Amino acid sequence: MGRSNLTDLYKLKESLNAREEDFLSPLATRSKDAIRRHPEKRIDLGHRQNYAVDSDRILHSSAYTRYIDKTQVFYLVDNDHITHRVLHVQLVSKISRTIGRFLRLNEDLIEAVALAHDIGHCPFGHDGEAYLSELCQAHGIGPFQHNLQSVRFLERIERKGRGLNLTLQVLDGILCHDGEIHAQALYPQPEKTFQLLDKEIVNKAADPELPVTPMTLEGCVVRMADTISYIGRDIEDAIRLGLIQRDELPKSAVQRLGDTNGTIVYNLVTDVIQNSLEKPAIAFSEEVSEALKKLREFNLNRIYLNQTIKPEAGKINTLFKLLFEGYVRDIKGGNDSSIIFTQYLDDMSDQYRNHTSPAEIARDFIAGMTDEYFLRQCPDELQPQRITGCFS
Repeated sequence: MGRSNLTDLYKLKESLNAREEDFLSPLATRSKDAIRRHPEKRIDLGHRQNYAVDSDRILHSSAYTRYIDKTQVFYLVDNDHITHRVLHVQLVSKISRTIGRFLRLNEDLIEAVALAHDIGHCPFGHDGEAYLSELCQAHGIGPFQHNLQSVRFLERIERKGRGLNLTLQVLDGILCHDGEIHAQALYPQPEKTFQLLDKEIVNKAADPELPVTPMTLEGCVVRMADTISYIGRDIEDAIRLGLIQRDELPKSAVQRLGDTNGTIVYNLVTDVIQNSLEKPAIAFSEEVSEALKKLREFNLNRIYLNQTIKPEAGKINTLFKLLFEGYVRDIKGGNDSSIIFTQYLDDMSDQYRNHTSPAEIARDFIAGMTDEYFLRQCPDELQPQRITGCFS
């Protein structure tokens, strides 16, 4: 492309930045204010705005590709209509962008955070996270936390250890996305820097219960949309699998939010827009927040903690130990024929190889696996049984 054509595209980019000043809410995050850990030349970013660049880098990352076969809630279930991680991420992106559009926030920033928010999840969902966390602690590297691992993948592992050089605002939204914590309102904590982000990561690694809040309203939207996207969807999956019946849902929550995923999403999205419009926080009304809290408690007790859906949990736990400890031994023993060398460490940057402990390497490798890739590394005689029907 000729220099004059590039100049025209750069002018269009500047006009898009100028249009943000006219259209976006005064509370929204501007693309021109994005901060990168390593500044890049204009030619490297091209004619796209900063957060659109980040979305593209995330979409084309290896870690994003592996969403396709990672568990959301139900694993080892042969049913094509059960939600996988990739669908959940798409739903979070769509719901959060819908909210952001009505609030006149930066949709590119919202999309980037939403697409990458779960990229650090390991195989077999939250159960897998618990098993991997136990192993990490036993090897002295602290508990496994998927939000920290998401940032780690994007900054230190992608591109063979060189990272994607994403913006501070995107990385912060990913770190602080925790949809497991219920909140009626989220007020952003602006004025963060990479130095403060790094400190927050260290502190969160030491104390998983440490609360962290996004620096932007856009990050707050994604955090709320995370809950909105899974609460009703998990109910539909559980009903499809015969785990619960629709008439068992808590009546007070159903009265306000509805009893199908569609009505639950609609009512939650509508409420958060109404209670956040032109305000410095992303919030639900007290009534809807309470109804959502009751629905979450129902899901926790009847779905997420229900041992009926985990008949092979013990075997999966054993396989995590088998792989983790085997990889650590291979690394310490210099077993170059091991898959952790041939399919993971091969061509990895010297920075990563020289400054990452064997346990951390094993953690990173396993956390990046899909469910099926994980199982392919395990002995045939230890393969878990799949659920072909319903739980009922």
